[in-house]
Amino acid sequence: MTARPDDVPPPPPPAHVDEGNALVDALELLRARLAALRLPLESTGADAARADQARSLHQLDDYLLPRLRSRRAPLLVVVGGSTGAGKSTLVNSVLGERVSLPGVLRPTTRAPVLVHHPLDERWFSTDRVLPGLARTSGSLGAGRAPAAPVVPGPAPSSGRTGGDLPPTRTLRLTASEALPRGLALLDAPDIDSVETANRELAGQLLGAADLWLFVTTAARYADAVPWDLLKQASARKAQVAMVLDRVDPGAEATADDLRSMMAEHGLGDAPLFVVPEAELTDGFLPETAVAGISRWLTGLGGDAGARERVIVATRDGVVHDLVRRSDHLAEAADAQEAADARLRLVVERAYADAVAHVQAATSDGALLRGEVLARWQDFVGTGEFYRAVEEGIGRFRDAMSAFFRGKPRQVPQVEQAIAHGLESVVLDAAEEAAERSFQAWRGDAAGAPLLEGLGLSRVPASLRAEVGEQIRGWQGDILQLVSEQGSAKRGTARALSFGVNGLGVALMVFVFASTGGLTGVEVGIAGGTAVLAQRLLEAVFGEDAVRRLALQARERLRARVQAVMDGQAARFTAQLDALGTDAAGGSALRAAAREVEAAAELERAARAPVADVEAPVGAPAHPLRGAGPGGPSVAPRKGGAGAGGAVASAERKPGFWKRLFGLGEEPSAAERAPAPVPEPTPAPASEPAPEPVRPSAGSLADTDRPEGER
Repeated sequence: MTARPDDVPPPPPPAHVDEGNALVDALELLRARLAALRLPLESTGADAARADQARSLHQLDDYLLPRLRSRRAPLLVVVGGSTGAGKSTLVNSVLGERVSLPGVLRPTTRAPVLVHHPLDERWFSTDRVLPGLARTSGSLGAGRAPAAPVVPGPAPSSGRTGGDLPPTRTLRLTASEALPRGLALLDAPDIDSVETANRELAGQLLGAADLWLFVTTAARYADAVPWDLLKQASARKAQVAMVLDRVDPGAEATADDLRSMMAEHGLGDAPLFVVPEAELTDGFLPETAVAGISRWLTGLGGDAGARERVIVATRDGVVHDLVRRSDHLAEAADAQEAADARLRLVVERAYADAVAHVQAATSDGALLRGEVLARWQDFVGTGEFYRAVEEGIGRFRDAMSAFFRGKPRQVPQVEQAIAHGLESVVLDAAEEAAERSFQAWRGDAAGAPLLEGLGLSRVPASLRAEVGEQIRGWQGDILQLVSEQGSAKRGTARALSFGVNGLGVALMVFVFASTGGLTGVEVGIAGGTAVLAQRLLEAVFGEDAVRRLALQARERLRARVQAVMDGQAARFTAQLDALGTDAAGGSALRAAAREVEAAAELERAARAPVADVEAPVGAPAHPLRGAGPGGPSVAPRKGGAGAGGAVASAERKPGFWKRLFGLGEEPSAAERAPAPVPEPTPAPASEPAPEPVRPSAGSLADTDRPEGER
C-alpha cells in the first residue's frame, strides 16, 4: 500500500533532547535534588515521604520530562481500574481486535500492553517514556478473539529484552490500524492486585498518562483503593474519564451515585461512560455497549487541538503537584535533619557529662580514699617525715632525698593504686553515659530502630583494657612533664636527688588532692597529703612551676578521658553516619522547587494559545469499533450518561473540548443540564424497582466471575 503524505510519521527526537525550555532545565535540577535526597530515619511521616519521593521521580522520568522534550508525541491514554473491572475486554471491544488478554484468574493483566498506530511505534519503542520498562513487541492476532477466556501468561519476547525479565517490568507494544494516529491506549495491571509489583506498576503507569480512562464496576465503584488514586489525580489536575462497567438493567441510577462521588472528590467535570452488563460475542462487548467510548476516543484522535489541550492541562497539573510534593519532601528532609541532630545531641550531652564526672572525681579528693591513700602513706612514712617538714625546708629536703633513695620500691604500688582508682571512675562514667544514650534513643521513634541487635546499652568488654592503656599513658605523660621540668637549670640535681618516679607520684597526688569530696577524719589526712605533695614539688621546682605542672597534668588527663568517651559515643553516632542524612537536603530541594515554579510561570506566560480545532463532522480516518462510520464525532456531555454509553451531542459547538476538560468558558445552563436517560422497563407493581445501593468499600461482588460469563 502506498503511504499517503499524512501517514508519514514525524521522526521522533532522540530520547534526551532538550528543546531549550527553561522549564526542562529546572525540572532536571529538581530531579537531581530529589534523587539525592536521603530520608533514612524513621521520623514522623518518613514512610509516606519516601513513597512520595519515588512517585515524584517516576512521574518526572516516565511522563513530565519525556512529554516536555517530545511535545508532538502521541497522547497516551492509560486504562486502569480494579481487579475484574473488565479493562482488557473493554480495550479489545473498542478496537475490535484481541490486543490484550482478559482472563478468569486473578491477577489478570500482568505485563502492560500499549496499543498504538503502526506509524507511531517509534515514539514508544525507545526509552523516551517509561524508561524503566523493557520493551517487547508482538500481537495476539488480528480479528476476533476466541469465545473462551484465555488464561494470561508471559508476553511473547521479541528478542529486545532478554526474555528473563519478569512480566510486570515489561511493556508489550502492539500495533493496531484501528487506533487513530496521535493516540495510544495502555492496558495497565489492576490497581488493587494481590501482587505488590502489579499494584506499584499500575500506579506508575497512571502517573505516566496524559489521560486516565478509569474503569470500575457497579459492584465496586465505592471501593477505597480506586478513590485513593482518583483523589491523587484530582490533586494534580490529571485529566480523567470514568467508565462504569457491568451495570445491570434497572440499576442505571448507580451512575448518579458515582457522579455524586466524582463531584465530591473534585472530578465533577470528568466524562462518565456507562457500559451495561452484556454477553460477550466472540470475546467482545456489543458495539452499542462501547459506542460512546469509541466515539469519544475517535473524536479525540481526530482533534489535534483537543489532544494538545488535554496534554497541556495534565502537564501543568503535574508540574504544580510536583512543586507541592517537593515542598512537602523538603519539610520531611528538615524533619530528618532535626531528628539526626536530636539523637546526636543526646549522645553528646551524655558523654560530655561523663567527662565532667571524671574531672570532678579527679579534683575533689575522692581518689585519695581507700587504697590510694594507704599506698601513699606507705610511700612517705609518718612520724620522722612530718617532723622534718615542720622543722624547715632544708631538713625536709634532706629527709626527702634520703627517703627516696632508700625506699624506691613503694613508688609502683602508689602508681598502681592510682591507676586502679582512676580506671573505676572512668568505667562507671562510661557505663552511665551508655545507659542514658540508649534509653533516650529507645524512646525516640527515629532512634529506636537503630538500636536493634547492637547491645549499645552497656559498654563493651574491651573498654577496660582501653581505659587501662590510656591511664598508663597519662602516668607516662606525668613522668615526662617532671623529667622535662627537672632538666631545667638548677633543677637537675634536685630532681635527680628525689627521683623522677617519686616526684611523678607526688604530682599525681597533688592533682587529685582537694578536700571537696572528703568528710571527717579523711579531711585532715587528705589535706596533709595535699600539703605534703605540694611542699615537696615546690621545694624542687618552685611555686609557679608546680602550678604549671598541675595544670598540664589535668589537661592531659582530660584529653585522654575525652578520647575514651568519644570512642564510646561513636558507637551511637556511627549508626547515624552510616545512614548519610543530608543536612542541606531540605533547603536545596526547596530552592529547586522555586526554580521550577518560576520557570513554569514564564512558560505559561509565553505559551501560544492552542487553536480551538474541532473534530471533523465527517468520518475520521480511523473510527473505532462502534463509533459509526458516517455519523458525527460525539463525546459525553457532563452530567449525562445512559446505559448504552455516554450521551451523544449531535450538534458541534465552538470550544467543545475546552469545555469538556474544564479549560475554557463554562457551558450554558442548557448544556449543563443532564440529557434524557432512557427509561428502564418498569417493574411489576408487586416488585418495585430497587433503590441504588452504594457498595461498601472492599466489596468483592462479581470480581471472581469470569469475564466470558458477563
